Amino acid sequence: MKRRDFTRVCTSIVIAAGSQPAMLMAETTKVSYQPCLLQSDSSGALRADEIVVGEPYLFFYPFVTTPCLLIDTGKAITTSADSEWHGGVGPTQSIVAYSAICSHKMSHPAKEISFINYRHDPISYYSQDKGKSVEQAGLISCCSERSVYDPSQGAKVLGGPAPHPLAAIELQYDDANGQIQAMGSYGADMYDRFFDKFGFRASMEHKISDPKTLSTKTVSVVKLSDYTRQTIKC
Repeated sequence: MKRRDFTRVCTSIVIAAGSQPAMLMAETTKVSYQPCLLQSDSSGALRADEIVVGEPYLFFYPFVTTPCLLIDTGKAITTSADSEWHGGVGPTQSIVAYSAICSHKMSHPAKEISFINYRHDPISYYSQDKGKSVEQAGLISCCSERSVYDPSQGAKVLGGPAPHPLAAIELQYDDANGQIQAMGSYGADMYDRFFDKFGFRASMEHKISDPKTLSTKTVSVVKLSDYTRQTIKC
């Protein structure tokens, strides 16, 4: 399926899902991109046991300008047998990755500042399901407009104005060497909107002429705190 055709499919699903954004992950299928080996700047190929539980990491995939969060949540993340997205990977199935482009206004990590972040510690937010303020740990929070996503449920929207979950990045884990590859993505395609709104700035930040350049066979992984100068917490 071509990326633009996939976008049209996702748009129709958004309309059908209405106020139930959790439906999207179950209804969309994978878009395959160039498989990319996750790599550490210090040690070559990144092994799963090098990922610190609760620490948010950043890599750029499937394009060199589109950021993704890599997280070891510390708990197994599994899905139903008929789910396209297979959940967490690694020795304990606890490692997941999601697009770090918020589905509301496309807030994302930049060199100067990031309003979106994974919070392993508890945060307070207004729960859509419960209709009240709650406190919960292990969530992805966008402080731009207070959208909150649950990485243990396919980045389901728990609170705030986000219209649908973050796109999940398919990861493939090699039991033999502990290495991880990014293989594709599931969920609503935000990339064209991102390029329309932020393409020029992203090109300048990444020193590349075409922001739609696909990631190559390896992608560097860094701590989010090492990439962005200021990470907003709320």
